[in-house]
Amino acid sequence: MPKHYSNRDRKMNVQFKQNFKEFQQEINVHFSNEALLFQAFTHSSYVNEHRRRPHEDNERLEFLGDAVLELTVSQFLFKKYPTMSEGELTKLRAAIVCEPSLVTFANELEFGKLVLLGKGEEMTGGRTRPALLADVFEAFIGALYLDQGIDTVNEFLTKVVFPKINEGAFSHVMDFKSQLQEIIQRDGVGQLEYKVLQEKGPAHNREFMSRVSLNGEELGIGIGRSKKEAEQKAAQEAIAKIKASEAR
Repeated sequence: MPKHYSNRDRKMNVQFKQNFKEFQQEINVHFSNEALLFQAFTHSSYVNEHRRRPHEDNERLEFLGDAVLELTVSQFLFKKYPTMSEGELTKLRAAIVCEPSLVTFANELEFGKLVLLGKGEEMTGGRTRPALLADVFEAFIGALYLDQGIDTVNEFLTKVVFPKINEGAFSHVMDFKSQLQEIIQRDGVGQLEYKVLQEKGPAHNREFMSRVSLNGEELGIGIGRSKKEAEQKAAQEAIAKIKASEAR
């Protein structure tokens, strides 16, 4: 390795270590094993260009972090939405841990500034490449889990990810009943109740009318070919009324 490159490399390492120190201060998490933290932000392109020094890329940590994220997000959703079906929970979780969402989290934390990249990857915009940033976020979660355990991961997600769920950032993927439940839980104003008001028609062509109410006050009425469809339409009407009321 040429001497001038060695000096340049040494200066970069000093700068990156300073960046990582500041990063830990900002998120109020301090790694016992900082090698894990560095590995989480080490792209394979960096390893390929620094073969004379022992480096390991973040791909294995990414694998672990993906599983840890799924577990912690699943646990949060399971507790937050006690009436949500397995299918709806799966759909909502998928929206939270998908690449675009992970990129948003990574960008808010400015992960792009910390990534260790090879020169080629750097020159082609790797620092802002969505797939790379999503992978780094998962790798960081994996490193944090190995260094400090699941409780610290949950504490971190409570600051970074869970508030967005509470704010309804992913409600677009929820059905109307789940969206309405989210609104009511957010405002903490009571308990929703669904009731079938009417059934009519022959067995092969039934029609149901359902009502959703909050603390005895009617919010919406829905008509459908099944109880589920009628309840969904009642919830849809209730959401429209609530939004109209809030807009006034």
